[in-house]
Amino acid sequence: MTLLFIIVAAILGGLASAAVAAFALYARLSSVERWVAFAVGAMLAVVFLDILPHALADGVDPASLMGWVLGGVLFFFFLEKLVIWRHSHGDLQPAVEGEASHAHQHGHHHQHDGGRSGLMVLVGDSLHNATDGVVIAAAFLADFNLGVVTSLAIIAHEVPQEVSDFFVLLHSGYSRKKAFVYNMISSMAMVVGGVVAYFSLASAQAYVTPVLAFAAASMLYVAVADLIPTLHRKFSIKDTLQQMLMIGLGVTTVVLMNSLLHAGHSH
Repeated sequence: MTLLFIIVAAILGGLASAAVAAFALYARLSSVERWVAFAVGAMLAVVFLDILPHALADGVDPASLMGWVLGGVLFFFFLEKLVIWRHSHGDLQPAVEGEASHAHQHGHHHQHDGGRSGLMVLVGDSLHNATDGVVIAAAFLADFNLGVVTSLAIIAHEVPQEVSDFFVLLHSGYSRKKAFVYNMISSMAMVVGGVVAYFSLASAQAYVTPVLAFAAASMLYVAVADLIPTLHRKFSIKDTLQQMLMIGLGVTTVVLMNSLLHAGHSH
């Protein structure tokens, strides 16, 4: 049953994030920024209210656990440095309303490169999605409730990520249809990562805690280093209040989901 839950969560995570990202592009771009703020709240809540408390409750040495988290944060910093060139082709962050589409329409900011940057984005995103699948698997192997809220947070942060990738593919010369199809295929790497992790982690329970720590580090790093800086680009009182409201909604959603799961589990 655990494997089934992992596969379903990974499929829903990949398909839902890609579908919502496509809808956001065809509907209102301003809604993407709200998703970014929501994702920040959801991810931080899962890290500090679910993953770390669960690992500590299992009797893990706190210093050892936090050491893994620290190592994870530094690892993701180094990993992002390796692929930072992907963002050096122009400011393609999706959270700034209309900016990327304006660049696309007026033919500046980024020239078509025959699809090279788009291909690299697809490769990088596939690896990223596979890692998310590993995180989902580790969470479900540790605890069903943890698996559900972790999947929720991953879906939340995947939406702005998918929108960003969609923009890069359009700027790289892909049609909207091709960009959407390739994004969906890339999202399915989450299922592959989840299944592989299930069979490797299930036979090596000792690795579940380090993987959970890396999962916490991944979410913490993405929220603090990637998503929050995009929110700071809008700093009016109105924008700040909207962002704080959506961050609070993300935290509240995770807390309520937790309460419902624990209530159902107790019955």
